[in-house]
Amino acid sequence: MDKKEQATRITDAMMDKDYFSQWLGIERLEDGEGISVLQMTVRKEMLNGFGIAHGGITYSLADSAFAFASNSHGRHAVSIETTISHTAPLREGDVLTARAQLDKLSNRVGWYNVRITNQNDELVALFKGTVYRKSAEWEV
Repeated sequence: MDKKEQATRITDAMMDKDYFSQWLGIERLEDGEGISVLQMTVRKEMLNGFGIAHGGITYSLADSAFAFASNSHGRHAVSIETTISHTAPLREGDVLTARAQLDKLSNRVGWYNVRITNQNDELVALFKGTVYRKSAEWEV
């Protein structure tokens, strides 16, 4: 099995039990080793009291892309630190695309960046995450 097929199988296994990502309405656009591209649409129930998307929505989308990208190497990876910067407000109907990409990988730790853009390809959030890489491997 090649690395792209492995990444897809791992993401399939994760997504199958990831009910929150399913609730978000996430669509997978690309799976790859150290890469995940996801897309979703902001819905009315995702808005806060200001009528814009709750910050947890972009965070959750980025976190899902981060999880899929970091596990795609074949070993179980769990988040140990994350940050997000929201650079623009989001409204109902906005289509978000999260692009997670490996920055640096060691035997035990991985660093990833996730850029979230809207349907106009405008940057709306920047997410950075660090994972701890367990010794357990995915069996897919």
